[in-house]
Amino acid sequence: MANIRDLRQRITSVGNIQKITRAMEMVATTKLRRFQEHTVAAKPYTHEIEELVRGLSGAVASEPESAGDAAPLFSAPNPDAPVGVLLIGSDRGLCGAYNASIQRALEEYLDGLRADGREFRLYVIGRKAMDHAKRMNYTVEGYFDTVNLEAIDFSEAAAVSNALVSAFRGGQLSELKLGFTSFVSMVKYDPKVVTFLPIAPAEADGPASDAILEPGGPELLGRLVPRYLETRIYHALLESVTSEYASRRFAMKNATDAAGDMKKDITRLYNRARQAKITAEITEIVSGAEAL
Repeated sequence: MANIRDLRQRITSVGNIQKITRAMEMVATTKLRRFQEHTVAAKPYTHEIEELVRGLSGAVASEPESAGDAAPLFSAPNPDAPVGVLLIGSDRGLCGAYNASIQRALEEYLDGLRADGREFRLYVIGRKAMDHAKRMNYTVEGYFDTVNLEAIDFSEAAAVSNALVSAFRGGQLSELKLGFTSFVSMVKYDPKVVTFLPIAPAEADGPASDAILEPGGPELLGRLVPRYLETRIYHALLESVTSEYASRRFAMKNATDAAGDMKKDITRLYNRARQAKITAEITEIVSGAEAL
C-alpha cells in the first residue's frame, strides 16, 4: 500500500496542476472569442475582394496590358524557379495538435514537390514553425519574427505580403503557397496549403469576367491587387491564431478533466490506505487488550 504522506502530496500536486490548466482554459476561451469575432467579421470582406480580383482576371487574360504593373502577378514570371511556401505556426506550445497538424500538411505537400523533382523555398511565421524547420534541417528563406501573433496588425501582414510578392516578381519563385490552419468552428480547424501566387483565374462565366474597367485597368488593379494579397495574408494569420486558441482551449480542458480524474483515483487510494492504517491500529489495540 502506498505511503499516506506521499499520496497526500500527490493529491495536492495534481490539484495545483488542475487549477493552472483551468486558468489557462479560461484565458484561451476569452482570447478565442475575441479572435473569432475578428475572423468572422473579416471573412465576408476577404471573400468578396477575392471574387472581385479573380473575376477581373478574365479581363487580364484577354488584355494583359489592362492590369498594368499587376499583370505579372497573374502568371509565373519564371516557371522553372522553386516553389515558395509560407508556413504559419504558433509562438507558444500547449495547444494540442495545432502545430503538429499544419506541420504534417506541410510535409505532405513537400513530399509531392520532391516526387515531381521540384525545389522549394520556405518562409516562416511563428517560433514553433521555425523549430520544425530547424528539426527538418530546412533552409529558411525568410523568418518573419517581428509578426506579433497575439496582436495581429494589418501593417505587419502587408509587410509579409510585400516581401513575398517582391520575391515572386523578381523571378525567385515560380509559385507561392500559404500553409495555415483554417478556422471552421470551435471544434474544427483544417490545416491546408493553398495557392497565394500567381492569382488563380476565375471560371469563364465567373463574376466580372466581361467587366469594363473604369477607371482604367492599370489604375484599378494596381490598387486592388496589392490590397487583396495583403488581405489574404492578414486573414490567414487571423484564422491561424483563432484555430490555435480553439486547440489550446480544447487541450487545456482535456488536461483539467484528466487532472480531476487522476485526483479522484489518488484520493481513492489515499482513503484505502488511511482505512487500512486505522484498521491495523485497531487490530493492534484489540490484540494488546486481549493479551492483558
